[in-house]
Amino acid sequence: MPNSIVLGTGSYAPERVLSNADLEKMVATNSEWIVSRTGIKERHIAADHEATSDLAAAAARKALDFAGVSAAEVDMIVVGTVTGDTPTPSCAAYVQELLGARNAFCFDVAAACAGSLYGLTIADQFIRTGMVKRALVIGAETLSRYVDWTNRETCVLFGDAAGAILLGATEEEGHGLLAATLRTDGSLTKILGIPGGGSRLPLSEEMLATKDSKIKMRGREVYRVATRLLPEVVAETLAKAGLSADDVTHVIAHQANQRIIESALDNLGVPRDKCWINIDRFGNTSSASMPITLDEANRAGKLKKGDVIAMMAIGAGMTWGGAVLRW
Repeated sequence: MPNSIVLGTGSYAPERVLSNADLEKMVATNSEWIVSRTGIKERHIAADHEATSDLAAAAARKALDFAGVSAAEVDMIVVGTVTGDTPTPSCAAYVQELLGARNAFCFDVAAACAGSLYGLTIADQFIRTGMVKRALVIGAETLSRYVDWTNRETCVLFGDAAGAILLGATEEEGHGLLAATLRTDGSLTKILGIPGGGSRLPLSEEMLATKDSKIKMRGREVYRVATRLLPEVVAETLAKAGLSADDVTHVIAHQANQRIIESALDNLGVPRDKCWINIDRFGNTSSASMPITLDEANRAGKLKKGDVIAMMAIGAGMTWGGAVLRW
């Protein structure tokens, strides 16, 4: 049975940068407060002409170029996003057209910040069955269009970007994706999400007035849940792979909040310097976060063959998970 290995990675962030100093002019906040609670110093904002698929395709092209693979050789495209171009068709369909990947079947995964981790696990299953040889897993978001810019607790957190991972099949044992664990707790749907705009609360003047079409979050509850669940799921996934925290070479984490990441690492017993951190430059880019982080570490030459990489992400749903791969 084939295994899934990473053939290439790519990422893209829009040109416009919104700093904490810029936010101080927009809402009652200050940079010291933002950095001390989140670790964020700046974030990228999509241009008016950029849709989520544009960001996703830009990241995907870089992953393909890295691997030396053409778009025509891709069998599958899965995009993790909650901010697609349109309610339907899928963002992945638009990405396929932009790339010219006519041989790929395409769909989206709406698992919020865990979207790319869910997508990675799904793509891995298609590769293991032999149905797919190469799969593009993309996380892409334009969250700036779903942020209430008058809410200082949420508008400081999110940014726009995309990251892509090209998976391929290999017969080499002991490398690639070794284990994964996915979890959901629907009883926690109210602590983070966008309540309006769907079939439960369709678009209306009243809904727009209450800003229910924007991101709503109970920050303290999210923090408590994330710091408890992330180390648990990573430890479980390491055990599935027959490994322990001592075996981990690198941690690739969803960049939601630096304090959440540090708490999870401490509870796992993994040194903080094993985790690539970029939340200061990107903010929370939801499903894009994990593949961007993997791409940065990869292009920096940090990832060596045989390294054990633990991945973790958590988002609205609540959805969360862990994955372990050997580079």
